[in-house]
Amino acid sequence: MTGHLTAEDPTAEDFAAELRGAVPDPDWLADALATAAATPGSIGVLFPAVGRHCGRGALPGARGEFRDWTVDDAVRVLLLVTVKEKSQRDLPQEITALYRYGDAAEKRGVLRALPWLGIGDAAVGLLHDAIRTNDPRLVAAALGPYAGHLDDAMWRQGVLKCVFMEIPLTAVAGLGERADGELARMLGGLAEERQAAGRIIPADATALLARLTGNEREAG
Repeated sequence: MTGHLTAEDPTAEDFAAELRGAVPDPDWLADALATAAATPGSIGVLFPAVGRHCGRGALPGARGEFRDWTVDDAVRVLLLVTVKEKSQRDLPQEITALYRYGDAAEKRGVLRALPWLGIGDAAVGLLHDAIRTNDPRLVAAALGPYAGHLDDAMWRQGVLKCVFMEIPLTAVAGLGERADGELARMLGGLAEERQAAGRIIPADATALLARLTGNEREAG
């Protein structure tokens, strides 16, 4: 995947082009996409079968915001984008069900897809749920581009959760633009707690704190 897709205008065809050659069972994928387009309600059956037919390995050639994606992530996003384009069904209700009843990989596929589904803030509750988990894959996925719909307080909690779980802050979309003094205060408090326990916060969090507090030279 070249990483040229954007949240503004991807189509199912864009995703399909990116996935050519990346799945071990392209015939199943083609059939699944045709089924999803013709019968959007079939997504509930297709979604859990993705890993078995398409694999769960790293997405070949992925970079940019796709660098941590797996093949099954991309296929699940493709299925949901297909349903979005073909269905008049209640998409927020559909994806909420896929998330609630799915395993961790299926939940992550839903979270990855949210920026491309055109549903506004209707799925913010799923981000809240993911951030509350102890699964770093879900926490990281929840802090992607759709996290722009989180209010400031919950977004900061998500960033702090990443630091606490040592999830690289590159997972947080828009961090440079959104990080503020309150986040600096929270990071500073965590750093003090860690220091008192003889530990330190990760290097990327230390660098962010230094930038926010104007102490970049000392951090370096």
